[in-house]
Amino acid sequence: MLKHPDPTRPQFLTTREVADLLRVKERKVYDLAAANEIPHRRITGKLLFPAVELNAWIEGADGGAGRKRPNVLAGSQDPLLDWAIHASGCGLATLCNGSADGLTQFENGTAALAGIHLPEENGWNVKSVAAMGLRDAVLIAWATRKRGLLVSEDAGDIRGIADLKGRRIAVRQSGAGAALLLSRLLREAGLNETDLVAAGGPAHSENDAAAAVAAGEADAALGIEAMARPFRLRFVPLADENFDLLIDRRAYFTDPVQRLFAFARSAPFTDKADALGGYDLTDHGAVRWLSD
Repeated sequence: MLKHPDPTRPQFLTTREVADLLRVKERKVYDLAAANEIPHRRITGKLLFPAVELNAWIEGADGGAGRKRPNVLAGSQDPLLDWAIHASGCGLATLCNGSADGLTQFENGTAALAGIHLPEENGWNVKSVAAMGLRDAVLIAWATRKRGLLVSEDAGDIRGIADLKGRRIAVRQSGAGAALLLSRLLREAGLNETDLVAAGGPAHSENDAAAAVAAGEADAALGIEAMARPFRLRFVPLADENFDLLIDRRAYFTDPVQRLFAFARSAPFTDKADALGGYDLTDHGAVRWLSD
């Protein structure tokens, strides 16, 4: 008969118990076991998890929670953030391919930070990251941005989403925050993506979307106000969005991240935000969500 170190606690946990402990879906636990990334046993055909080994895995032996993350910022591109990274000399590398990809990179431990602006029913980002079951993570406000339509001067009278029907639009890649927001705005206007004419392949950044409109490849794009001035485009405001940084709590105290946020408290940073336009820094640096 098996003897437990603590007779009040089981020696093995079930898949559901592990999912509840990690705050993830059971499917995620099965995937971890299939990839041999979590301690587990198969006993009489049933998947079980040894409690002692699982606790050690959680405390630092797992693939990501214990090892140092690279100094990489993934997720969505933001022109003010790009500029601050270079101007501060903080040493962060960027790998920006949309908000959804940023969350994947963060969850996999291949990025220390992820820039996101995911639209939710009553806000931005918080519910999305809270549903991931992350540990040792914090969501920090970077800026509130004006989001709307970047319109070519030759595109005629485009004043809102309803006017996009039949127009050439620079669309974003699947999983980008702008793509998710555009889908919602189209539904609210009684339209869908088939009512638009996609102008070429997906634009993978705010800069790419604005450049497509400026070059005459598209009549409009859903972009941020900060891209209107440098590309001399008309801007039609539609929403105020939260652009936040999801940060590993250990990485937050590293030199690159601290140098970035120290620079963001300087006068040159606020002057640059004013020059770009469309930024509200009132809540910059505020904690929007904190994991257990």
